[in-house]
This record gives sequence, structure tokens and C-alpha cells, in this order.
Amino acid sequence: MINSKHEKLVKRASYASVATAAILLCSKLFVWFATGSSSILASLTDSFLDIGASIINLFAIRYALEPADEAHRFGHGKAESLAGLVQSAFIVGSSILLMLHGVSALLDPQPIVRSELGIAVSIFALLVTFILIRYQTYVVAKTSSVAIKADSLHYKSDLWLNAAVLIALSLSAYGFYWVDGLATILISCYILYSAYEIGMESVQTLLDHELPAEDIAKITTIVANTENVLGLHELRTRQSGYMRFIQLHIELDDHLTLFQSHAIADNVETNLLREFANTEVLIHQDPISIVKTKND
Repeated sequence: MINSKHEKLVKRASYASVATAAILLCSKLFVWFATGSSSILASLTDSFLDIGASIINLFAIRYALEPADEAHRFGHGKAESLAGLVQSAFIVGSSILLMLHGVSALLDPQPIVRSELGIAVSIFALLVTFILIRYQTYVVAKTSSVAIKADSLHYKSDLWLNAAVLIALSLSAYGFYWVDGLATILISCYILYSAYEIGMESVQTLLDHELPAEDIAKITTIVANTENVLGLHELRTRQSGYMRFIQLHIELDDHLTLFQSHAIADNVETNLLREFANTEVLIHQDPISIVKTKND
């Protein structure tokens, strides 16, 4: 079961994400009304998507953190991935509409009034987003939360987005009005690509994709280095929310008693859990002679 510290950190990071998105949404909405900037509208749209995604993420995390029950024996972790699919579909539709607006602004560029407001809010957005990312990085280091890690990657990309808006507004102040529409199109392309990444990652998790290659290598090394383990095979892994699942067969000496074999399997499990927190391990013990016979 997940520990309370893990749960508190993940929930706090989720609340911080929603609060940050709400602050940026309100500030950009005010500036867009004041300036009419297309790139500010693009950034505003992204903030709107951010708060929607963060709220969905918040509820998904709360549900995913619930312990396993009789109806869901493997827990509720895949709720995070389902939320990711919903987010990606919503983002695709919004980014297409945003791209059409950018094309219109590029073909018929308009002067931006009070561009200094847009520049000020872009600098503010950069600062607030940077602070959030620092906190999310801390939480990911402590919890290895997949949902918070994905959210953090999204906000890291937002740093570049806000920087692009800042550049577009600065150039527009010198008469380069077409840059505003171009920046809007580029930002919409970035949002569309982000939606694709979120969707693909969610699908892979729902399809029980194997853990990363470096994790597989660690698992193999840990098991192979456990005393009295002669080999391993049929290693299978997957992830569901914060929970990892590892199952494998270990190869043992033919003459070990059932009690001894069980003790070795317990040692393997202990060694794996020491490296991989929030993991369920299932181990089958095979006599080495049977493995050799099957291979022959």
C-alpha cells in the first residue's frame, strides 16, 4: 500500500498545478482583452487547457491512489492513463481551432495595443511556471509519480511557449505584426504535438507496456545477484499509475526443500522492493533441471 507521505506530496503537487494554472489563466485573460494579441490568445488557450488538464489529473490521481478492492484487485492506477486520453482528445480539438485563428492573424495582421501588458504577464508566467516546475521536480524525485512527471514535462514546455509569446510581443511593438500570427501557429503545433505524446503514453500504459529498458536491466541484475539464484526467465513487467508489477520465474537447485525455495524467493522480493518502491512482485520457483529439459 502507498505510504501517507507519498500521497500527501502527490496531492499537494496536483493542487499547486491547478492553482498555478488558475492564476495564469486569469492574468492572461485580462491582458488578452486589453491587447487583442493573437499570441496572448494562444498562451491563454494553453492556460485554459492547463487548468482543465490539471483538474482532470487531480481527480484521476485521487482515484488512482485509492487502495485495491474486491472489484479492482490490481488497484485503480490506470485511471491516470484514462484521464490522459481524455486530455489529449480535448487538446487536439482546441489546438486546431487555435491554428485557424493564427492563420487568420497571419494573413490579416493587426497592431497590438498596450503590448507592455502582454510582455509583463509573459514574464510573470515564466516566473510562476518555473517555481511550479521546481516543486514538481522535488515531488517526482521523492515519489516517482508518473502523473506528476507528465504534468511537469508539460509545464517545462510552457516555459518555451511563454518565451515565444514574449518575443512575439516584443517584435510586434516594433511593427512586426505578422510575428504575432506566426507565433500563434507555432504554439498550436506545439500543443498538438504535446497532445500526441500524452495520448501515446496513455495508450501504452493501458496496453501494459513493459517497464523502461534500464529498469528491466536493474531487475535482472538484482535477481541474478541474489544468493542461491541460478538464473531467471519469463520476466514480465508493467505499470499502473504509481504501482509497478513484476513477475518472473527463478531457477533453483533441484535439492532445495520447499521451505528453502520459498526463503530464496522472499530474498529476491526484498531486494527488488528495496530498489523499486510501490511494486507488487510475483515469483515462481523452478528446479534448474526442469528448465534445462525444457530448453533442450
